Amino acid sequence: MNARFPLRLLTAFLVLLAFGAVFYLYGTYTPHSVGYEPPAAAAEEPAQEPQPLSAPEPAPDAAEPEEAEPKAPAKEEAEPEEPAPAEPTPEPTVDPDSPAGRAAALGLPAPPEIDVDSWEFVLVNGDHSIGEYEPPELAYLNQTADATDIQYTFNANRCRVDSRIAQPLLDMALACKAEGLPVYLSSGYRSYSDQAANFQRINQNNGTTDGKNWEGHYITMPAGCSEHQTGLAADITDVHWEIKNDAVAEVPTVQWLAQHCAEYGFILRFPAEKRDITNVMGESWHFRYVGKEAAAYIMDNDLCLEEFLALYGVE
Repeated sequence: MNARFPLRLLTAFLVLLAFGAVFYLYGTYTPHSVGYEPPAAAAEEPAQEPQPLSAPEPAPDAAEPEEAEPKAPAKEEAEPEEPAPAEPTPEPTVDPDSPAGRAAALGLPAPPEIDVDSWEFVLVNGDHSIGEYEPPELAYLNQTADATDIQYTFNANRCRVDSRIAQPLLDMALACKAEGLPVYLSSGYRSYSDQAANFQRINQNNGTTDGKNWEGHYITMPAGCSEHQTGLAADITDVHWEIKNDAVAEVPTVQWLAQHCAEYGFILRFPAEKRDITNVMGESWHFRYVGKEAAAYIMDNDLCLEEFLALYGVE
């Protein structure tokens, strides 16, 4: 065998060993190995702010989605309905047989609430006699209201009336005089016997027997049927009239009394236009006390006492 063969074999082994070592070292290389310099890097670009993600654009061939049908708007909450107006409370039915019901049937306002049996509402006429009635107490007034005292003992020179109307009558007379108008209280209370004598005298003077004129209206009342017997009435003029007639209605004093008497509780008792109801000829001078409330209603509604009391069932 050639002596050089082992040497060549050894050399080849060493070469193989060297290549193996190189490959081993190369496989374990890192950039941070000692002596390593990284290659020159390109100029650093400024960092870009992150962009908001956007939905990817659809592919050109992608079919566009169909437009969604518009949704019906949500129903607005229904406003609470206002409560239906309350049914009007029906007016109470008026009893047709009550004073208010009788007044309504005649187109009149409701009359005042009164005690129709009270003394100031006594009805006296040709159909309603009070017999031989006498007032509980008499008072005596100066006939011209020049003296303002009220006396309670007999005085033939004064006008006598029921004492309960003395002050209102005097107040009315003084108010009339304050307007510059004279007053004369010519006749107040007449007793049953006084009226009987008066009735006979006037019948004789007029050629009658029943106290009525040719129209059937009283010119004087039988005893027991005269308001003068109640003491609640008085004949009032400007001066003493021997015979009273229609001319008295033109006297300023009487006209003032007709306009203002209700303020003192009096009414014009026998208006000429009511003669077919009262059956008494017109007496513009005859004033009767009924109290302020009743007087105002009677005068404001152009009634006579018979019409007023009929509202309360008095016939």
